[in-house]
Amino acid sequence: MSETNCDHNCGTCGSDCDQRQEPQNLQVKPHELSSVKHVIAVVSGKGGVGKSLVTSLSAVAMSRLGFSVGVLDADITGPSIPKLFGVSGSIRGSESGAYPLVSDGGIQLMSMNLLLQNSTDPVLWRGPIIASIVKQFWQDIIWDNIDYLFVDMPPGTGDVPLTVFQSLPVDGIIVVTSPQDLALMIVEKAVNMANMMNIPILGLLENMAFFRCPDCGKEHRIFGESHLPAVAAKYDLPVLGHIPIDPRLAAACDAGQIETFESHWLDRAAETMKALNK
Repeated sequence: MSETNCDHNCGTCGSDCDQRQEPQNLQVKPHELSSVKHVIAVVSGKGGVGKSLVTSLSAVAMSRLGFSVGVLDADITGPSIPKLFGVSGSIRGSESGAYPLVSDGGIQLMSMNLLLQNSTDPVLWRGPIIASIVKQFWQDIIWDNIDYLFVDMPPGTGDVPLTVFQSLPVDGIIVVTSPQDLALMIVEKAVNMANMMNIPILGLLENMAFFRCPDCGKEHRIFGESHLPAVAAKYDLPVLGHIPIDPRLAAACDAGQIETFESHWLDRAAETMKALNK
């Protein structure tokens, strides 16, 4: 690449110039007492598609398979993970460091809402500070013998996703979408970002895919027909599952009882994640 066209990103450049530098490793080390085998981020290009729901269901699915699981809530300004698991209270600390809270089912949780005096207090911080807090959740929290740490990401491709992809040893991401064309278009941004940063994509998962009538059993595509197979084929990615609109699931989330909800919607996703442990 000529000097006039150089974007100073040596990691994606095939030229051999006198200014070439080896790509920098920006990963930060976890707490010295932490043990985390695999990190999986749950992402999307926009909000409102159900990343926190997919994160929680994925964590519960892997916990039921006998794995030790944690959830790092990286949505600093809109945290919802503690509510889904029915967990409240404050993070406890010791001379060694701070520990996540643990759900009734044994899932370790770290979220900004576990640091606020009131769960409804707003977090009025700019992007760089928010990104640094996410790194602190990785560096300063003692994650105890975790097989799978799920990172619930905020929407978009901004500061926090960039920080997580660069700073944490992400083994793969699950991309969440919904049937609308608009959501799928923006999801492609998340896919392209992951590809640009060499982050493996485990697959695509569609939320709000349909509603099954409790009386006749017929499936209604409230948000239109799914276009997910076309996007999956375009990027040669597997479809990990389809989550329907289910009032029972909504009620379990509102009651903080996500761990008690039974479903098989994420079975394929769980098998894909399980394969990372081999």
